[in-house]
Formats: sequence, structure tokens, C-alpha cells
Amino acid sequence: MSWGTELWDQFDNLEKHTQWGIDILEKYIKFVKERTEIELSYAKQLRNLAKKYQPKKNSKEEEEYRYTACKAFLSTLNEMNDYAGQHEVISENMTSNITVELARYVQELKQERKSYFHDGRKAQQHIEICWKQLESSKRRFERDCKEADRAQQYFEKMDADINVTKADVEKARQQAQMRHQMAEDSKADYSSTLQKFNHEQHEYYHTHIPNIFQKIQEMEERRIVRIGESMKTYAEVDRQVIPIIGKCLDEIVKAAESIDQKNDSQLVIEAYKSGFEPPGDIEFEDYTQPMKRTVSDNSLSNSRGEGKPELKFGGKSKGKLWPFIKKNKPPPPPPASASPSAVPNGPQSPKQQKEPLSHRFNEFMTSKPKIHCFRSLKRGACLCPQGATPEDFSNLPPEQRRKKLQQKVDELNKEIQKEMDQRDAITKMKDVYLKNPQMGDPASLDHKLTEVSQNIEKLRLEAQKFEAWLAEVEGRLPARSEQARRQSGMFDAQNPATVNSCAQDRESPDGSYTEEQSQEGEGKVLATDFDDEFDEEEPLPAIGTCKALYTFEGQNEGTISVVEGETLYVIEEDKGDGWTRIRRNEDEEGYVPTSYVEVYLDKNAKGAKTYI
Repeated sequence: MSWGTELWDQFDNLEKHTQWGIDILEKYIKFVKERTEIELSYAKQLRNLAKKYQPKKNSKEEEEYRYTACKAFLSTLNEMNDYAGQHEVISENMTSNITVELARYVQELKQERKSYFHDGRKAQQHIEICWKQLESSKRRFERDCKEADRAQQYFEKMDADINVTKADVEKARQQAQMRHQMAEDSKADYSSTLQKFNHEQHEYYHTHIPNIFQKIQEMEERRIVRIGESMKTYAEVDRQVIPIIGKCLDEIVKAAESIDQKNDSQLVIEAYKSGFEPPGDIEFEDYTQPMKRTVSDNSLSNSRGEGKPELKFGGKSKGKLWPFIKKNKPPPPPPASASPSAVPNGPQSPKQQKEPLSHRFNEFMTSKPKIHCFRSLKRGACLCPQGATPEDFSNLPPEQRRKKLQQKVDELNKEIQKEMDQRDAITKMKDVYLKNPQMGDPASLDHKLTEVSQNIEKLRLEAQKFEAWLAEVEGRLPARSEQARRQSGMFDAQNPATVNSCAQDRESPDGSYTEEQSQEGEGKVLATDFDDEFDEEEPLPAIGTCKALYTFEGQNEGTISVVEGETLYVIEEDKGDGWTRIRRNEDEEGYVPTSYVEVYLDKNAKGAKTYI
């Protein structure tokens, strides 16, 4: 069906309809444009979301991403970035393939429609002019006919009147003939104009208008096809990214399936393992039997009898007698909630300033005794001020300390390699300058080369220091090297606050784990005269024997080294702090970790314990 034949008289309605079609196309363009803006906004929000939850560099969060669950989450965040990228692709493709193309097509469509309707209006104007000409010719023909008829009637009247002269009659006859001739001419002109109009009208309704309307119809159909193609493109743009989005989702599923709970559990062990053995069973202490006094007890009793008030120590203060003996026992770790001032009876190193004996007695009388237990110990807790970490990481448990030292060694080796590469580059540049002096002065690089070499030497010394500590922790060295000791001393001198506030509190079985504490108001760990009062005290009697299960290298004051399989005498049991006092001979005695020895007590000699 053709608009030219069916809608020949609907010019105005077709004009409105085609304008409506263009409006629909522009509405669809606006819809797609808003969709692209939504896609861009969605992609931006997805990227911001993924960025928000990305681990921050050089932070604790970065360490957490060692676990498989966190790795899977990080993979999900990365895939979300790719997912957002596909939405950006959708926006770009819709903009380029639909919005831009349709906007250009709409402009062309408007121009084409304008030209077609311009031609239609021109044809309308032409047929209207022809119609006006026909009407004018018709009216003139009608008027001339009426004038000719009136002239004829006047001639006949004049000719019938006997009173009218012959000249008047002749004049009337000539006038009638002239009017009749004018009517004939008007008739001929009207006939010609009518034929011309009929021809133009036929052409208008059967040729011009059908052709124009046919073109308008084709234009409208092309618009309809184009909007349909755009809708297909709209769907295809989405369809094209579905495989990639599917891959992103598959990667997220794959990352989720890679989560290994066993591996994460092992990482937790590696992260927090201290390397200590759990404390053994606590023995039953029978208070119903009278306690046998040791030689030191008798001497104290004698001194009380000489006019001094008797000092009574309850059962809970048993753990306080060890400061009275000659050798200092490695102090037990305080509970995690304890502060340096909460342990007034802690051991004093030989460097402590001497105090009167009566002052120490008063201190023990007025202070509230505490028995420390491993159950209340928070592994890795340090009494050092916040931020003051020992250079050798001695505040950490053995396993954690080993990891930190290994990490530090690896970092130093990387820095050394970097400096060596820089030195090699400077050396090569210097060789080039020597061969080609015009390129530069070789002497200008000597200062830089010396500086790099000094940096390498400093880093090597630093690495050797940490390697020595690492070897000490791993048991490769019997004790800390002299160089490491000197370097550690230099660190202590440069960080007095750390050293003063972190007095050594405990050593682990491998000699690597130490915690430190200090009393309030004391800047240094000082010795007292109290030990000197008992320097000449008789050795304690043995209360049993023990066999060393492992080799232990006693490096701290108050400890003693033992070899696996060695048999020694027990002179003081473990009081719950994890240490047992043993003797090799009359001159060698000290403390070893209880978990390193197997103790065989002599029940008859149980009264020989050294606490009151």
C-alpha cells in the first residue's frame, strides 16, 4: 500500500506523523544516553568499592592477605575491577554505535523530511495558483457573456424604436458585436485555462503528490528499520561482554574454591607459634608436715633470736626467697596485665645500686606476694614502652623472633645487592669516562663510589649482626658473637629508654625469648648488698637428681648449661615459673627450664626445699 494513492489528501497528517517519528527516535537516543551514564556511574562505583577494600600498602592488612580466604577476597576485588571495565565497554560501545550514529541520522532525517515537505508545499502552491487563474478566467468569461447579452438586448431595443436615428442603431449594433466578440475571446481563454488546470491537477494528484508521499513513506520506513537495528545493537553490546563477565564470575568462583582452611590454620600456627613447651603439672604441696629448715633458714632464725622481731612468711611468699641466694634466678614472666610496678619483688641484676639489708626486709614484709603462672602469661607480651622494640627482637617468642630476624636479614641482603648494583654502574661509568674523557671527569665519581662502598660495608656489618642473632636463635652458634654483643651494646646506649624500661624477665629454653621489666622510678637495673650477705652461705642440700632431656646453653646470669643425657643434682623444685635449680658440682649450679630435664625427687629429702 502506498501513501501516495491512499493518503493523497492527508498532507498535514503525514507531516505530523513524521515529526512524531523523529521525536520517538530522539527519545530513544536520550534513553540510550542515560543508560550509558548509568553504566559509567555503576562502573565508577564498582571501582571505588574495590579500591576501598584493597589492602593498604605497608600496613597490617597487607600481612593478613597471606591467608587463602583473604587472597580469594583480593582476587574478587580484582575481578570486580574487570567487571567494572566491562560496564565501561558497554557505555563506550552504546555511545559510539547507537547514540552518536542515531544523532547523526536524526539530523539527516530532519533535512530529508524538510526537503520532501517543501516540495509538497510547492506543488500545493502551484495547483492553488492554477485554480485561481481558472477562477479568474471563468469570472471574466461570465462577465463578458452578460455584457454581450445586455448589448444585444440594447441593440434590438434601439432597432425597434422608430424615433431612434439610424446612426444610433448602427452604434448599438457595433457595440453588441464587440461585446459578443469579447465573450467569445473570454470563452476561449476560459476553455484553455480550464484544460491547463485539469492537466496540472491530474499531475498533482497522480504524479507529484504520490511521488512525494512515496519518498516520505520510504523515509519513515527507513527510520523504523534504523530504530529496530539500534535496539538489536543495544542488545548485542550487552551480549558481547557477557562471556568476559562470565569469566570474571568464574574467576571469583575459582578463587572461592581455592580457599584452604587447613593452610590458613597452618599460617596461624606459623604466625603465632612461640616455640615454648607447655608447663608441666603442678605438684601437690603438703602443708600438714612441718617444714624443715635449711642452713640459711636457721641462720635467719638465729638472727631473729638476737633481739630482732621474728619475720613470718606465709606459704604464698615461697617464690621470694631466690633473691636471697648467691645466683640470680631468671625471673618468671609477669601476667600480661601486670605493670613494672606490680612486681616489686623482681630480681635485681648485679648492676643495681646497693641498699641496706633492713630496707629489703621491709620491702618483703610490706609487699603483696604474687605467684606467676603460665596460664596468665600472654605470649609475646612486653613491658617495654609502646614503640620501643629491641633491635634483636628479644621481646618476641623464639619462633616469631626467628622470622623477624630472617626477614630483617633478607631486607638487608636486598639493600646490599642494590648498593652493589649501583657501585657496578658507577664503576662502568667511570671506565667510560676514562676511555672517553670528553664525556666526563672520572674523578667526579670517586666521592660517590666511596659513599656507596661505605654504605655497603655498613649494611654488611648490620647483616652480620642480625645473622649472628639468627644463628643464635636457630642454635647454630653457642652464644652471641662478640661483635654482635658490641653492636647490641651500642643499640642499648642509643636507646636508654628501651633498655631501662625493659629489664630482662624471662628466657626461653633456647635462650632467645627475653622479656624485660623495671620498677617505677628506677632508670637502671641495679644490684644490692643483699646478695653479699649470703655469699658465704653453705650450699643447699640435694633433694633429688635429674636427667637432661635436651641440650640447654645457659647464657643469662643464674642459668647453667647442660648437655643432653647428663645427670645432675636437684636442689630446688619448679615453683610454677618453669625453672628448676640444679647443681653439677659444688661450684656449678643454676637454673634450667623444667621441660628440659626429667626430675627424680628423693621423698625423704623433700624438706630441703629452699623456700620458707
